[in-house]
Amino acid sequence: MKSFRDLRVWQQSMYLVETVYKLTQKFPNEEIYGLTSQVRRTVVSIPPNFAGGHTREHINLHHLSMAQASPAEVETQVEIASRLTYLLPSELEDLVREIRLLGKQLYALRNALRRSQTNNDGSN
Repeated sequence: MKSFRDLRVWQQSMYLVETVYKLTQKFPNEEIYGLTSQVRRTVVSIPPNFAGGHTREHINLHHLSMAQASPAEVETQVEIASRLTYLLPSELEDLVREIRLLGKQLYALRNALRRSQTNNDGSN
C-alpha cells in the first residue's frame, strides 16, 4: 500500500463526504449555521483523521478511533434532518446504509490493527 488513498475505507469516507454535502445543499437556509454546518463538520472530519493516522506504513489507532466515532454522530444528525423533513425517507435509508458500511470498515480495520500490534508485541 502506497498511500491512505489506496484504502477502501478512506475512499468510502470521501464518498460519504460528497454525498452529505450534496444532500445538505437542499436544507433550509436557516440551518446553514445549525444542522447543515454540524453534519458537514462531522462528516468532513473522518477522512483527515484517518489520513492523519496513516504514517510510515502503519495506521495510528488514536486517529482511527477518532474517525470511528464520527459515523454514529453523522447517522444521528441525518436522522434529525429526516425527522425535520429535510431528507426524504429514501435519502435517509441510502445515507444510513453508506454510513454503516463505513462504520463497519473502520471497526474491522481497527480490530485488524489491534491484532497485528498484539502479534508484533509478542503478547496474546
